[in-house]
Amino acid sequence: MIAQLLRFALIATALLTAIDATAKVEVEVHDGLLAAKVSEEIVPGDYEALLKALRAHPGKFTRKIMLLDSLGGSMPEAMRMGRLLRETGFEALVPSNGLCQGSCIYLLAAGSKRTVKGAVALRRPPFANGDSALAQVASPRAPLSPANYFREMGVNVSLAEAIYRVPEGRLHLLSQDDLARYRLK
Repeated sequence: MIAQLLRFALIATALLTAIDATAKVEVEVHDGLLAAKVSEEIVPGDYEALLKALRAHPGKFTRKIMLLDSLGGSMPEAMRMGRLLRETGFEALVPSNGLCQGSCIYLLAAGSKRTVKGAVALRRPPFANGDSALAQVASPRAPLSPANYFREMGVNVSLAEAIYRVPEGRLHLLSQDDLARYRLK
């Protein structure tokens, strides 16, 4: 119970500080390890920043790990980034002090191996112009279909439905059982 309250406080603090957040994509090399860190809000242009950073570090690495500590943001951008990270063989890690919420889930799903030590929370994305969130899940031909993306990444496609069952403006913290059921760990 105390752990849940602490996680809730962490998520609430993150939401309150997200108002002026800017995208942050960093890539570094450490002793044969290529580490990519995605933090703060995912915004258009982050895919290009990630691609540029990865191109600046060509070569063979013993491991490639992406560290996730993101408030989410642009779902299309997160999916593009996720596909790039999958194609280049990155593992995904939410560190013990990390938070992966909203569209960050698409980056976590992209990991060739997924490790969650911190908090992972679902948040339903807003849809402009009155589009139906349920129509996005139901349409198998939608280019940005979360169900198709999760299937492609080997994640349980019921995660797409779970995202849209979260009440608007709320978060749903995933338990260890949830993470296992959705194949996110």
